Amino acid sequence: MSFWPLIKIVPTKTHFRFVAFARLAAVASILAVAASLAVTVFPFKPPCGGLTCGIDFKGGSVLEVSTAPRPVDLGAVRAALSAMNMGDVQVQAFGSASQAMVRFQTPEGADPTGTAEKVKTEIRRVLGDVKFSRTDVVGPKVSGELFGKGLLALGLAIGLMLIYIWFRFEVQFGLGAVMALFHDVILTFGLIAVTKLEFSLTTIAAILTIIGYSMNDTVVVFDRLRENLRKYKKMPLREVIDLSINETLSRTIITGLTALLALGGLAVFGGPTLFGMSLILMFGIVIGTYSSIYVAAPVILLWGLKRGEEEAEPLKPANLRA
Repeated sequence: MSFWPLIKIVPTKTHFRFVAFARLAAVASILAVAASLAVTVFPFKPPCGGLTCGIDFKGGSVLEVSTAPRPVDLGAVRAALSAMNMGDVQVQAFGSASQAMVRFQTPEGADPTGTAEKVKTEIRRVLGDVKFSRTDVVGPKVSGELFGKGLLALGLAIGLMLIYIWFRFEVQFGLGAVMALFHDVILTFGLIAVTKLEFSLTTIAAILTIIGYSMNDTVVVFDRLRENLRKYKKMPLREVIDLSINETLSRTIITGLTALLALGGLAVFGGPTLFGMSLILMFGIVIGTYSSIYVAAPVILLWGLKRGEEEAEPLKPANLRA
């Protein structure tokens, strides 16, 4: 039992010199951001550029199929629709084994309603007697509105995070946090573009989750940094930053590994529908941890800040009464 839990192999106290590699990390981050922007934007093809648009942003149809009381043969439906060249086809079970949701893209220039009827005919041929409880057609106008609102949600999330950090700490901290968020979001878009993952509303939700995780990790480092700035008034700023990151590193590693283990299981056993989202979140956790150390904190060192005159408040032991 002396080796359990295995997480105890993570040292509780470290003395890494993170700031010493800040310039090298800055060059790597700038190159990675520039490359991510390039693969995301080029070619300039609406609505998603270099991203692989899903039905939510490109338009398409959604059908709900019921074959009760027998189960739906998802593989047969998926193979039949792929043979029809329906673009991005998604077939997934929901509710019960006899229910399935079918999502497909309308070929360019084709009539959405007519295409949906052809797909229904093909599904009846494959599955026999079926019932369609829902038929929704997402047109180009609706998909364009969804794309704009999705990007607006990302922008609002980053703006609100800046305001929060500004009030919680100082403007320098807010600038560092927002630069870290932009870094994480842009690199995530680059991953989506390179791996050809579907860019949909689910992807937007995953990126918003990454923003929240990255901000949480950054706030933990900033909170310890502010405390150490009050405690070590004569210590150089770069040493205070290194000390603060090292003091929170054990917590960061444990939290990140826990999340990665959960997402790893989701990616392996969640099927193709959840694989993309799981991969994006796993990448976001890793890159969010990196940006808290090598993007947010170095911005404070570059900008500089005024060392407060107030003393740090000593923490009272839990067993002492006030």
